[in-house]
Amino acid sequence: MIVGCGCRGRALAARLAEDGWSLRGTTRDPERAAEIEAAGIETAVADPDSPQTLLDLVGDVTVVHWLLGSARAEPEVILAIRGPRLQRLLEKLVDSPVRGFVYEAAGDVQQRHLERGAAIVRSAAATWRIPVAVVEADPAGFDAWLDAMTAATQRLIA
Repeated sequence: MIVGCGCRGRALAARLAEDGWSLRGTTRDPERAAEIEAAGIETAVADPDSPQTLLDLVGDVTVVHWLLGSARAEPEVILAIRGPRLQRLLEKLVDSPVRGFVYEAAGDVQQRHLERGAAIVRSAAATWRIPVAVVEADPAGFDAWLDAMTAATQRLIA
């Protein structure tokens, strides 16, 4: 499942589909759902600021990709999805079929917020033994970013 399935998320989904993956992409905006569906990706409207909307979707998910390094939102939402909301989601994923979590630690969001989220993801890995990957490849270098995301996903399921 790709949380934040914008342009980069759709490209990652296409790459993973080449390896036989079935993908689900999320968007907060119902009007953007058609773009995801047009790319051949199962689409769900869910909000990372409301973890339960995501947890309702993970019953058949192996890996969650948290692609919110360039997410645009109100400042308090930016903080929450790299803080308490992210932590709550990771705590709940322990009791789900999810077996890996890929965190995008680069993008347009302030670096300190990205680092805060990365620390939460690493802490969850240590506390609950959730396999994680923190990808620090800059999305501005799209091909390198896509390769890093794909490699991270493959490592988690190997």
